[in-house]
Parts: sequence; C-alpha cells; structure tokens
Amino acid sequence: NFLITIINLNAFIFLIAGAIALFITNRITSSFLLISERMQEINLGKTNEEIDWKRDDEIGGLVKEYNKMVKKLEESASALAKSEREGAWREMARQVAHEIKNPLTPMKLSIQYLQKAINNNTDNVKELSASVARTLVEQIDHLSKIAADFSQFANIGNLNIEYFDLHEVLAPLCDLYKTNTAVRFEWEPVHQKLLVRADRTQMNRLFTNLFQNAIEASASSELAHIHISEVLGEGKVTIQVRDNGEGIPVEMQSKIFIPNFTTKSSGTGLGLAMCKTIVEQAGGEIGFETVPGDGTVFFVELPLLN
Repeated sequence: NFLITIINLNAFIFLIAGAIALFITNRITSSFLLISERMQEINLGKTNEEIDWKRDDEIGGLVKEYNKMVKKLEESASALAKSEREGAWREMARQVAHEIKNPLTPMKLSIQYLQKAINNNTDNVKELSASVARTLVEQIDHLSKIAADFSQFANIGNLNIEYFDLHEVLAPLCDLYKTNTAVRFEWEPVHQKLLVRADRTQMNRLFTNLFQNAIEASASSELAHIHISEVLGEGKVTIQVRDNGEGIPVEMQSKIFIPNFTTKSSGTGLGLAMCKTIVEQAGGEIGFETVPGDGTVFFVELPLLN
C-alpha cells in the first residue's frame, strides 16, 4: 500500500508538473504568437499598435524592444513622408517657375521688337502694336491659368462637406458642354438620384477637369466625341468619361496621377492629380483604361448614401 501511495503521489506530482509546464509553454507560445502576428501586420503606411505587457519578465523585455521598434518605425515613416512632401513641393516649385518662364519669354521678345520698331520709326508701328498687344493678352491669360491651377491645387484640402444629388453638378455641366458645336457630347444618366457626401465645388471642379481633358485629348480627331455614362453598383455609382482621342502613351500611364505641373493639352499636370485627391476625399476611387490610338475612359467611383 505504501508503494502504491508513493507511485500515485509521484504520478500526481508528474501530472501537476506537466500541467504547469503545459500552461507555461502555452503562455510563452501565445506570447510569441502575439508578437509574431503583430510583426507580420507592421506596415509603414499605417499606424502600428504597440503591445501592452504588464509583467516584467523575459517576454516583457522582448515586447519592450518590439514597442521601441514600432516607435522608431513611426518616426521614420513621419520623416520619410515629410521628406517626400518637401521633395514634391520643390519639384512643383521648379515646374511652376518653368511654366511661368515660358509665356514671359515671348512677352519680352515682343516688347523688345516693338521697342526697336518705335526707335527706328517703322511705318507699321500701329499694326505691330496691335499684334504685340494680342500676344501679351494671350500670354497673360496663360499666366492667369497657371496661377489659378496652382491656387486650386494648394487649397484642395479646404472642404465644405454636404449631402446632395450628384446630378445637380453633372446636369448643368453637361448642358454647358453640349452647346459646343465642335464636340459631340453625350450624357446617359441613370433615372434616380445619386446622393453623395462631398464638397459640391470640388465635385464640379473634378468633372470640369475630366470633361476638359477628354476634349483636349480628342483634339486630333475630326470630331471630338465625349460620352458620359453612369453605372450603378451596390452602394456606389461609377461615372465613366470616354473620349475618342489618341489614348495615353504606355510610358505615361504609371505617372498619370502624379502632380506634374504643366499646361500641355495632353491631360497631364495638376488637373488629374487634383481629380484623384478630390475623389479620395469623397471616399471614392478613380482609374482609367486606355488604348493608344483608340481613346481613353476614366472611371470615377463614388459611394452613395441610402
């Protein structure tokens, strides 16, 4: 009986020891799994959560090092974002200076030519003055457009959010573009309200940019054909803006939404970068499909309210 008691006692002790070992192993394993999962979720583009660990043990030391790494990662991400913003604005300033210089050069040459004609008592000074005046007005308009585009881009974050039917923006815009006899402009709206939560002025700016880009992209066609359609989805609407232009060259497609200050009629520059920001601020997405030589269609997907 004594031997049986000793055996039972040892078995009980081994059982308790095994249970304790299993409990400790599970706690350690679960702790490592937690750290492993958090490390797999680490992303430079989002806020990474620290691990809350109260005990001062070996795992606690590892957790502290993990939390230090998360803080350093956030600091690095912030510094990188700041550097990218500063770099983007430096590039923007360089491009703005270049665009401003472009119209200033013909203005300066025209004035110098007129001044020389006046000094030489040229007979047709009056006609030259009229020609120079036209050139100056054209270039001043060009400068005004540069200033307006840059101002709109700089102030794009100042939002006035409201609820409205998107057709209240699209209908007057489409009616306006339909009056252009040089463009075959078609709009196929869905027969229901498109209630969105956005900045009405920004939405107007968005579709004005897209419509104008489509017309400019179709300038090489005998007749510009712009087709606007609407496709309803589950809780969303997709506005499609299709043109019959030359399409977007392959080498430009990956850069189409990157701010690149230029007023060329290729549809690049601040316009599309601004469109992307406006759509994303409204909780939507923007994309495009293009066939070089056969036109482009831009897709604006916006969430709808019930």
